[in-house]
Amino acid sequence: MTFVSLTASYTDSSDDETSPREKTQVNSRGSTDFCVKNIKQAEFGRREIEIAEQDMSALISLRKRAQSEKPLAGAKIVGCTHITAQTAVLIETLVALGAQCRWTACNIYSTQNEVAAALSDSGVAVFAWKGESEDDFWWCIDQCVNTEGWQPNMILDDGGDLTHWMYKKYPNVFKKIRGIVEESVTGVHRLYQLSKAGKLCVPAMNVNDSVTKQKFDNLYCCRESILDGLKRTTDVMFGGKQVVVCGYGEVGKGCCAALKALGAIVYVTEIDPICALQACMDGFRVVKLNEVIRQVDVIITCTGNKNVVTRDQLDRMKNGSIVCNMGHSNTEIDVASLRTTELTWERVRSQVDHIIWPDGKRVILLAEGRLLNLSCSTVPTFVLSITATTQALALIELYNAPEGRYKQDVYLLPKKMDEYVASLHLTTFDAHLTELTDDQAKYLGLNKNGPFKPNYYR
Repeated sequence: MTFVSLTASYTDSSDDETSPREKTQVNSRGSTDFCVKNIKQAEFGRREIEIAEQDMSALISLRKRAQSEKPLAGAKIVGCTHITAQTAVLIETLVALGAQCRWTACNIYSTQNEVAAALSDSGVAVFAWKGESEDDFWWCIDQCVNTEGWQPNMILDDGGDLTHWMYKKYPNVFKKIRGIVEESVTGVHRLYQLSKAGKLCVPAMNVNDSVTKQKFDNLYCCRESILDGLKRTTDVMFGGKQVVVCGYGEVGKGCCAALKALGAIVYVTEIDPICALQACMDGFRVVKLNEVIRQVDVIITCTGNKNVVTRDQLDRMKNGSIVCNMGHSNTEIDVASLRTTELTWERVRSQVDHIIWPDGKRVILLAEGRLLNLSCSTVPTFVLSITATTQALALIELYNAPEGRYKQDVYLLPKKMDEYVASLHLTTFDAHLTELTDDQAKYLGLNKNGPFKPNYYR
C-alpha cells in the first residue's frame, strides 16, 4: 500500500519537499513569525490577490468606507479558514479596519502557497501550506493561538476546529474572546452543541445560515465550482452519466443544477422530507443510495454528516466510479476504511487517487474525501466577496456591540446586514432597486429602508 504526498500547490514548481516546520524563513520586514511553504513566492501571491480584488469590489468598498473609522481597532482576530486569494482580500480588509490577525488553514489541501507567502510578507502571521499532515494542521492552529504577548479576542472560524482547539486546550484564553464568527454547517453544529450543553461562554454569530451565505456561496458558488473540480481532476464527460448527490440543501441544489444542465442523470438522497420534495419538484429522483449504488458513475456528498458513503457501498460501486465530497468535513465518505492492506492506493494526479480492489476494480477518490472545489480547483471570486463581506460585518458587529446585547449564545446575522451586503454587490450589475412609497411601506408594515424580510427568513 503506497501513499504519495504531493504538497506543492498548483502554481509551485518547487521540488523541495522539506517540511516548512523545519525551515527558518524571514519575510521582507525581518519577521520570522509565520510558517509557509516558501516566502519567496510572495510577489506571485500578491498578483493573485490583486486579481481577486478586481471582482471583490463590495469588500473593497467596505474597506474604503470604514477605513477612517477603524471599527476593528484593538481587535486581535485569530482565523481558521481556507487561505486563498479571496480570503486574503478579507484578511487585508480586516487589517485595514484596525485589526491584528493571525491565520491558519481549515483544510490541509486548500491553501494557495503563494497567497500564504504574500500575506506573511505583508505582516500577517500565517501558519499554513498545501498538503499539511494532520499533525501539521493542529500544530499550525496552536501556533496562531499560543504565542507570547498576543491575546486573541475574536475568532473567525470555518469548520469549528479552531474554536474546539481553543475551548479544549486554552479555556482561559477562550473565556476572554468577545465573539466567534462561524461560516460552515459543521462549525455551526458544533457551536449549537456547546450552547445546548451550557458550555459556550462567548457569543457567536452563525454566518452559515445567513441568506447571503446560504443563497449565494452555498448555492451559486457550488453550482459553478463542482464542475470545475471534477473536470480538472478527471476530465469526465457528464452527458448521460448517472450521478448521485447526497443532500439537497443549498450545496446539493447547486451541484444538481449544474450536473443536470450538462445532461447528467441525477439522483438525490435526502433525510429531510421538505428538501426531498423540493428535489422531486425540480425533476430529480429521490432514492436511497443502496438502490442505485451498483449503477452510478459519480457520488457527490453534500451533507455535513458522517459515514454517508460506507465501505460496504464503496465495495459495491462499479469499476471507474468517482467519489468526492463537497461538504466541509472529511467524514462524509468512510475513507479510513479504505486504508487497508487488501486495497492498493495509486496516486495518479494531485488530489486524485485510484483505490484498487483485489479483483482489479478501481474507484477514483478525489482529495481523499475532503472539500472538492477548494482542494482541486478554485471558486468564483465574486460569490466569495459576498460571504467575506458578511463575515467582516459580523466581526464588526460582535466586536463593537454594547455589553449585554449578545449573551453567551449563537445568533443569526441581523437581516439588515444581509440586505446591506447584497446592496453593496448590486452596483456590479448596474441594478437599480425600486423604492417603496410611504403608502406602500405603511400597507406592508415595513420601513422604507428595510429590513424587508423577517429575521427568520432563509
